[in-house]
Amino acid sequence: MRLDPAVAAVRLAVRRALEDLGGSDPVPVLVACSGGADSVALLAATVFEARRTHWHVVGVTVDHGLQPGSADRAAAVVAQMAALGAHQSVAVQVEVRRSGQGLEAAAREARYAALAEVAQRERSDVVLLGHTLDDQAETVLLGLARGSGGRSLAGMRRHSPPFRRPLLDVTRAQTEAACRSERIDFWSDPHNEDPRFTRARVRHAVLPVLERELGPGVSAALARTADQLREDADALDTEADRALCEARTPTGLVIAALEQLPTAVRRRVLRRAAVEAGSPPSELFRVHVLAIDELVHSYSGQRWVELPGHVRVIREHGELRCHRTGGTGPQPPVAG
Repeated sequence: MRLDPAVAAVRLAVRRALEDLGGSDPVPVLVACSGGADSVALLAATVFEARRTHWHVVGVTVDHGLQPGSADRAAAVVAQMAALGAHQSVAVQVEVRRSGQGLEAAAREARYAALAEVAQRERSDVVLLGHTLDDQAETVLLGLARGSGGRSLAGMRRHSPPFRRPLLDVTRAQTEAACRSERIDFWSDPHNEDPRFTRARVRHAVLPVLERELGPGVSAALARTADQLREDADALDTEADRALCEARTPTGLVIAALEQLPTAVRRRVLRRAAVEAGSPPSELFRVHVLAIDELVHSYSGQRWVELPGHVRVIREHGELRCHRTGGTGPQPPVAG
């Protein structure tokens, strides 16, 4: 019987993403699964590929508690993961705390933290996520619209330990086709259709207009843009990491050291300092980074810069310092 091309594409993507996992000892591989087509197809493919390897497949679903009946939905996903052949199926319930973030960003943060915790408990270095080419295109488009810099345009990383995204070259249509071919039921999350959420509007309103007006292939072109920019972004990020270490003191960042940096590197350093201080990356836009940068190169007595996540950046005693506000007291997380 001829293998469906969509099934083959998903399996090949998993095989390539995990080709470095060798040896004769069992290797725990976690697969994040929401019950949607992307993650269910990913789990099924991982289980199939595990038959010829030493992988121990652990399916993990996260219950965010944001919808009525979410616990029942999580239980159904656990049962489905077991039926698909996962060696182990786990459900994790999380509390989504917004803390000045949007709901999408807060849920994502809670989900990633829970997955990382399960990976640590299972002694796994690999957590597979079901993001597809379409998700990558949406991420790039959102980054472009927000003006949040080259790293956003570079999209999601294929490998950011412990997380791996095998399906970034696979479309959402292919994962759905793979599920249908293998007669696997999948769930459609109502949040993915809810126009209150930015990504849902991009998916169902913005991208279709671009495809209609500019011609087919916009999503693939956006994903290619991410690939092309990622190497440059990685090089600049490496330089920014080095510069951050050199400028850091126990209380902040030395202004004189920051002033000597090329603009592209300096602004990356400032963004890292803000994120370390607690400003959510998904809420920290270019306008915020530019405001911090003015404290370095265009200072004229500004008092401070307020950032998402209740973070305040001030210039004092020749340093740039970050403090948490909202009653938590000052903290200097830009220090090592």
